[in-house]
Amino acid sequence: MLRMGGLDRLAVAVLLDRYGLVLRMQAPGQLIPGSYWGESEAGLIGRVLYARSDTPLHSVLHEAAHFICMSPERRAGLDTNAGGDDAEECAVCYLQLLLAMELPQCGFARACQDMDVWGYSFRLGSTRAWFEQDAGDARLWLLAEGLVDVAGKPSGLCRL
Repeated sequence: MLRMGGLDRLAVAVLLDRYGLVLRMQAPGQLIPGSYWGESEAGLIGRVLYARSDTPLHSVLHEAAHFICMSPERRAGLDTNAGGDDAEECAVCYLQLLLAMELPQCGFARACQDMDVWGYSFRLGSTRAWFEQDAGDARLWLLAEGLVDVAGKPSGLCRL
């Protein structure tokens, strides 16, 4: 599993910065503020995404995608629990994969593998199968919200 300690953190920070997010790295063993899952999972409070060197990249990208996909009202009061409905959660997972494709040290195949290892569950049994065969609704949600363009590339915008 790709973890923040083995990655080019500047590349991750630049990607997050496009959406107004600040990556704040915590010291090893230190509590991660705003972490919904605890342990080494990324945390989100306001516009700050917290991680440690042992935080999985997929967790950072998932929390970033939550920030991008949530309404401005929820974003304004964001502290730990991103909330959202099932349709938004699917869009978050889809966008997470698109964001992974923008990081040379990760990419689509590795992001799918790491999501499967962590335990994301999809109707077709794997992240890749879901993305390729069953995620049309998530793609359309992202397009309708202006978060991807017609070619399916991230727009660099947050939901309005």
